[in-house]
Amino acid sequence: MKRIIKSMENQYLLPSLELVEDVFTKWDSPEEGKVVRQLVEEIRAKKYYIPELEILMVDEKEEVIGYAMFSRFHIEGRYENELLILTPVAVKTELQRQHISKDILEYGFAIAKSMGFKAILVEGDPHNYNNRGFQSSYKFGIEAGPNIKLPHSDCLMVKELETGALDSMSGFVDYSFYEALREE
Repeated sequence: MKRIIKSMENQYLLPSLELVEDVFTKWDSPEEGKVVRQLVEEIRAKKYYIPELEILMVDEKEEVIGYAMFSRFHIEGRYENELLILTPVAVKTELQRQHISKDILEYGFAIAKSMGFKAILVEGDPHNYNNRGFQSSYKFGIEAGPNIKLPHSDCLMVKELETGALDSMSGFVDYSFYEALREE
């Protein structure tokens, strides 16, 4: 199967949303699928969006089979020109465990580094991200704020794109500027 990784193009805007919603619906629930889709739409509409860092993989039929979005992020109003957040990552359910997300992430890391970003934050299962170079963020003084409910503190992770970048970053992570992520 031929697979191509590329940055977002207009023809993939809707198919990528449908993939994200489908993957998170199957993984968790229809509500979660809708929340994650809403988050993607919201990030696309905000100043933190970087089209070159909305990455997808398509097959030979131009069908979107994998997706990842990196967008600018700030901690307590700082670092938005240095720090990205990686959310969401989705691979077509029946194609998972075929290194699609690995390839997309490595491609995204290279682009992000070439654009001058120094670190990436992600929330998720450490088993999915530790092998990509992510480490528990609290070890670097970056912690989940009071409104973020993590299953475990190791679920908030960070990766340096530039050695030593995390030496000068710290603070509490807050998602409240994203309506889709606000706890009701």
